[in-house]
Order: sequence, then structure tokens, then C-alpha cells
Amino acid sequence: MKPDYGKIALARHEEWRGKFEIKTRVPVANEEDLAIAYTPGVAAPCLEIQRDVDRSYDLTRRWNLCLVVTDGSAVLGLGDIGPEAGMPVMEGKCALFKAFGGVDAFPLCIKTQDVDQIVDTIYNISGSFGGINLEDIAAPRCFEIERRLKERCDIPIFHDDQHGTAIVTFAGLINALRLVDKKLSEVRIVFNGAGAAATAVARLLLSAGAGHITICDLYGSVYPGRREDMNPDKEAIAAVTNPERRVGSLAEILVGADVFIGLSGPDAVSRGMVASMAERAIVFACANPVPEIYPEEALAGGAEVVATGRSDYPNQINNVLAFPGVFRGAFDVRAGDINEAMNIAAAHALADLVPEDELTAENILPQAFDPRVRDAVGSAVAEAARASGVARI
Repeated sequence: MKPDYGKIALARHEEWRGKFEIKTRVPVANEEDLAIAYTPGVAAPCLEIQRDVDRSYDLTRRWNLCLVVTDGSAVLGLGDIGPEAGMPVMEGKCALFKAFGGVDAFPLCIKTQDVDQIVDTIYNISGSFGGINLEDIAAPRCFEIERRLKERCDIPIFHDDQHGTAIVTFAGLINALRLVDKKLSEVRIVFNGAGAAATAVARLLLSAGAGHITICDLYGSVYPGRREDMNPDKEAIAAVTNPERRVGSLAEILVGADVFIGLSGPDAVSRGMVASMAERAIVFACANPVPEIYPEEALAGGAEVVATGRSDYPNQINNVLAFPGVFRGAFDVRAGDINEAMNIAAAHALADLVPEDELTAENILPQAFDPRVRDAVGSAVAEAARASGVARI
């Protein structure tokens, strides 16, 4: 019988009363310490930063400090539960940043879902941080917030629900395609879900060379000019996917597909739908906690490689493999942005951590606690930042 993690977590949170605390890095034991850490000595670094704001990275903790921010509108599969209720998740994210990336992170839960107010709030405090991680903000609002912050801020803006998911999904797909001996440019990929994560994964795969992607949602395939449940962001992704302009349900679109990527909801795919796919099919059923199809059913339907978002099955698509190392690499070269080239580099670095002789249908990704992940991803991201011109050191 599995432990009741909800019950255990509630008791632990009562005990912890927060997952981190602020500790000083400097001595304040006597008058000399006080004079150096605070007044009058602190005036010298203040004036230095006034002359050159980039010195804030050298003279404060800004160089290693990430803001983790949410409006509480799409929290961990719980939905719109509000900013206060989202705080335990943000604290947990900060703990993961430190444990897996050596990055200091600070949670901010904003009491508004107004895009202008969210953007203004984050921009107005951005000078205190080296980067911003947007978290658990509902689509399509999250797209607009990220776009506008990237235009206004000179530090990395990263929406983990989009780009962290995209990096790990692509890494797993790289190795799954190796196993089934198929090429990204040739396979037919079908998505279920047209939200933030699915859109980001699709765009990353297109940037990496995918040649045929079709996205489906509750109304079937997404295509230009569709009337049901469309918005500007869905129109934009429709313009660059579904090259044959196919119209139909998920079941119809999935026939003959090589890859299924689910970022939607539970039980959207049946064994028979998997059986209708191409030979040596790949199924990534990432809805959590209940996937679009459970691995046993997908394998029974003929899939050769199956991944989920769950930790109790092989091949977990887990964002902790990506975001700590991505920010580590971006911070190490003081990148002004996290761009698609850096995300692609991170995915390849993750995939490469599974050597050819260890690559199996149940082992396409490194484990979350693999100590090599941070440095491999960080180094690849830093190098891509330099190559793409966004590194400042």
C-alpha cells in the first residue's frame, strides 16, 4: 500500500512552517562588522552600483537570485486556487532550485490576475534579481505576460510550465526516436492539448527540425480558421502546424501517427487508438496525476516507448531535470535571455546523459537525482548563450 503523501505532507508543512529561511552570509558580531555590512561602509558599494548598475551582480546576491512568481491561477493541477494557496508550491520550487541548481530563489505570489498589473509588478522589482521564473499562470495569460516581460526586462524570463516541460519532453523524444530508428524531421507527431505546455513543446520541436506536427484539443484538430475555442495564441500555433490542414477528432488524427504527446487530461486515449498508430509508436502521456493513457494500456496497444509525468512509472517527464540547470547556466554567463537555442542545447545535454549502451524503452532520460544533470545542462546552456549572443560574461 502506497503512503498517503497528502497526509504526510500536511503534517510536515505544519512542522516546517516554510521550506526555507533567510540566513546572513556575513558576520554582524561587533561594531566593525556592522560598519562594513551596513552603515557607514555600505555607502561605497551603493555608489559603485549607482555609477554602473551591472556592478549589482558583483556586489550583491543578485547574480544568483531567481524570483519564482505566480498569480495562483493554474497551480499544479489544482487550478485557480489563489496566490496564498499557491505559496507551498512556490516554496517547493525554490527548494528545488537550490537543491538541484545551487540557485537561490524567492517566492512571490501576486494578488491579481490582471496582465498589466502582473507585468508592472515583476518589472518594477526585477532589478533585485538575476532572473524570473514564471510559475503556474494560466494560459493564454501566461503567453502575454512572458512576451511583455521579455520586451521590458534585461534578465532571463522563463515560464517553466512551458519551456521546462518542452526541454524534458524533447530530451525524452530524442532518445525514444533513437530507439525506434526514426528521425524527427520525418515522423508524424500528434499532440492532445493546446495550452501553455503543449504550445511550447510544439514550438521547440519545430525549432529543432520537426516536420509534421498536428495539435488537437477538445474540439479536435487545430487549424487556421477553425471557429471553436480559438484565441490569438492558438491561431498562431495553428499557422505553423497541421501542414495538411486535417480536420477530425483526436482518434481520427492519431491514425498512422508515429508519436503521441499528451499534455491534456486523463483517459483521452484508448488502447485501440494506440493500436491505430504507426509501428514502433512512441506515446508520451503526460497528464498528471492521471495520464491520457496508462503505460500498461499503451504498451498493450503496441507502443514501443512510453513516458508519463508520474514518478511511479519509467521515463518520467520531470521539469526538475531542466529548470535548475537552465538557470545555473544562464546565471553563470549573466545571460540577458533564455532563448530557444539554449532550450535545445539543454534537451540534447539531457538526452546525451543516457549512453547508447544503457538506452532502453524504460530508460530514455536520466534520473532526477543524477548528479551529472546540473553541470551537463548548465554547461550546455552557457555555451549556447555565448553562441547566440545573449551572454554578458
